[in-house]
Amino acid sequence: MKGKKVDKFFLIIVILLISAGVAMFVSASLGILAKNAATFRSVLFNQLVLGLGLGLVGMYLTSKIDYKIWRKLSFFIFLGAILLTASVFIPSLGWSHGGAQRWVNLFGISFQPVEFLKFGFVIYFAAWLSWAKNRIHDFKFGTLPLIIMLGIIAGILLKQPDTKSFILITVTGFCMLFISGVPMKYITYLTVGAGLLFAALIFFTPYLQERIKTFIDPGADPRGSSYQIQQSTIALGSGGIFGRGFGQSIQKFSYLPEPQGDSIFAVLGEEFGFVGVCATIFLYSLFALRGMRIANRSPDYFSGLLVSGIVILITVQSFMHIGSVTGVFPLTGVPLVFMSHGGTSLMIYLIAIGIVLQISKFQSR
Repeated sequence: MKGKKVDKFFLIIVILLISAGVAMFVSASLGILAKNAATFRSVLFNQLVLGLGLGLVGMYLTSKIDYKIWRKLSFFIFLGAILLTASVFIPSLGWSHGGAQRWVNLFGISFQPVEFLKFGFVIYFAAWLSWAKNRIHDFKFGTLPLIIMLGIIAGILLKQPDTKSFILITVTGFCMLFISGVPMKYITYLTVGAGLLFAALIFFTPYLQERIKTFIDPGADPRGSSYQIQQSTIALGSGGIFGRGFGQSIQKFSYLPEPQGDSIFAVLGEEFGFVGVCATIFLYSLFALRGMRIANRSPDYFSGLLVSGIVILITVQSFMHIGSVTGVFPLTGVPLVFMSHGGTSLMIYLIAIGIVLQISKFQSR
């Protein structure tokens, strides 16, 4: 098994996504430059130096580290991620923005610890399922642990509030549970229960109600809650078949909210048109298919679940973003992986990609 190389095809897909992401991020960030040059430099430093730079170093290191170590450290990684995410409520560490308490400020550097939580959850749940492999059909060893973990995570994330991250983790957990071979009746019960809980959450949460109303009727409040989807639609429509050209987006200047973040796919559609949008969706789809192929050929149960969890997490988040911008899903505000602003997110996901690459060395051919 020694001396094998990483899955080159998967690596090429990742490189293409990263390259496209850097180009789109720089282009989308020109809207910030037009307003404040200092903020533009700060955003670029955070994304390209801290996020991309440290992320690539981390990806290289994790592609060299024996993947079995993640199973041994899984509990401590998950526990640390839980405590770090909960630290947003400590007055001296956490700070809020736009009514949400999701950031931690350490030594002048701010980041969202939920990105560590997503990663920690996947590692620990993969380790748990592999440990309980022969008892996975038993409710208390397969399904109940997921309910407990999601309950703890919900207590932290919904208070911030960060509903989108909780939904993302929940979907990832359900998919990993399904892959592990848990009886379908438990998956069905969980799905129905989760649906009822989310319906109750929407009923008692005004801002979620607004997003559902906007999803149902995007033109209801074009200057208010529907503004983002209206501007995204204009950007995508004005891109036509081939787009306005790289850097030529008009909507990113004072029209699209967070063009370098929540609306970056709309900028991509305006600049590269229908062809660029389809090419991007194809790349993410190819990423998912090749990633799941590596998972299916992984050397053991743990590594297969770990790769599956990482690939599902990245794929679901990316398509949640694309669906939100195009109006297929309600607005979620999740970043597009490898492209949207978020140095912490980019760094963590690149580190996770390194783990997938490491495991790909030992896949059965």
